[in-house]
Amino acid sequence: MNEQFKYETIKYLVDHPDASKQRASLKLHCTVRHVNRMIAGYLREGKAFFVHGNRGRKPANTISEPVRKAVVDLYASKYQNANFTHFTELLERFEGISLSVSAVTGILEDAGIHSPRITRAKKRRLIRELEERQRNAETKREADSVQANLAALEDAHPRRPRCAYFGELQQMDASPHEWVPGQVWHLHLAIDDASGRITGGWFDSQETLNGYYHVLHQVLTDYGIPYKILTDNRSVFYYKKKKSTSVDEDSHTQFAYACHQLGIELETTSVPQAKGRVERLNQTLQSRLPVELRLAGIATLDAANEFLNSYIKEFNAKFSLPLNGIKSAFETQPPAEKINLILARITERTVDAGSCIKYKGGYYGMVNSLGKQVHYRKNTKVMVIEAFDGNRYCCVNDAYVFALELIPARQESSPAIDGRKKKSRIGKYTIPSMNHPWRSDTFWNFVKKQHEIYERSYEELFYSVENLYWLNGFDLIAAK
Repeated sequence: MNEQFKYETIKYLVDHPDASKQRASLKLHCTVRHVNRMIAGYLREGKAFFVHGNRGRKPANTISEPVRKAVVDLYASKYQNANFTHFTELLERFEGISLSVSAVTGILEDAGIHSPRITRAKKRRLIRELEERQRNAETKREADSVQANLAALEDAHPRRPRCAYFGELQQMDASPHEWVPGQVWHLHLAIDDASGRITGGWFDSQETLNGYYHVLHQVLTDYGIPYKILTDNRSVFYYKKKKSTSVDEDSHTQFAYACHQLGIELETTSVPQAKGRVERLNQTLQSRLPVELRLAGIATLDAANEFLNSYIKEFNAKFSLPLNGIKSAFETQPPAEKINLILARITERTVDAGSCIKYKGGYYGMVNSLGKQVHYRKNTKVMVIEAFDGNRYCCVNDAYVFALELIPARQESSPAIDGRKKKSRIGKYTIPSMNHPWRSDTFWNFVKKQHEIYERSYEELFYSVENLYWLNGFDLIAAK
């Protein structure tokens, strides 16, 4: 249309010599000199002069048809469900195809493929276009194909300012997802609020205390003691008085007590938007990590956790903020032995008639540091401590700590029949001293304090209601 307008304007000037060239230059947004140049070209070549020289030519940077077809085929067969930015990185890393994100997006959208991370505004626009195409579809197959191309939009969380210091706030959460085909695992994560750096990650079959202990262990060993942890109201963190007094059921107090021993402030919330940083991280990893695991051939939990260590470093290098301009609030890293004892599981057991303790389906004997078995009377209450590294200890009367040795159900060999074998020398056991954090008195005082906090809050609520009734001239007992 622009070329046609130029042609008609210049032709009018040629047919009417008295017409104003200044007025024609204003219409064409050019100078009078260029108007004269176009008049000369028209007289020399006619209407063909106004046809642009690049008409019908492909640009030099046009993506060839074989490359476009390869991009669509690779996404449909090998890299399905990857977001377009991640897919562009994978094309360059594994396939040697270097394209921009906008180019890849255009190729895939032209083929009717839309990103799983599509924005809300773009989704509305695409819905309008697809609905128009669906109304104009001539066959049912074409209409069904259009309907299948609609992409789902994931929920977004509102933004809030980042913390001022690195280590000031660690957001924790677990994300259930089908990370490998046919298996739903829970990815336990910790992310620093100030830098957006993943500080810990662990796969487990369920959202468990063990998974969060592994994440906290990574934070402590790699960075130090954080100032605060923010997470949801899971039973792993949030203490709630139950009818049963079993410590096994109230394992959430153990994580709270571990944070108490380390001086970490633990805060829980029931609002997902309050910890939007880790929620958005879950969405990002659910889009990227399954593709990476599939390409690496990961199928087991152990292999996934081993792969996760290297992947977190690559993820932080690409997405986290640099730490140069952010001050650190992490305390000095505690010794490895202290971390091992603090991140432990405890439970109360009773000594049986055979001076043994039954724990997790097996019978254990108490052994001192010299490797000799120690005996206590029946019904003696003891505290079983399972350290983070798997070693098991026993605390008796808050005065003695012994190692636990598994008693096999049957001997491996018979000295009378198989012949006497030289007894192997029993080595000394490394037993922690009594200043370790899992002494029963300190732990039960902590548990009692949690009960008192909730009971006191209930009493304060009761008396506030009673005073309200008294001020209004009502009797609380009669009101009940």
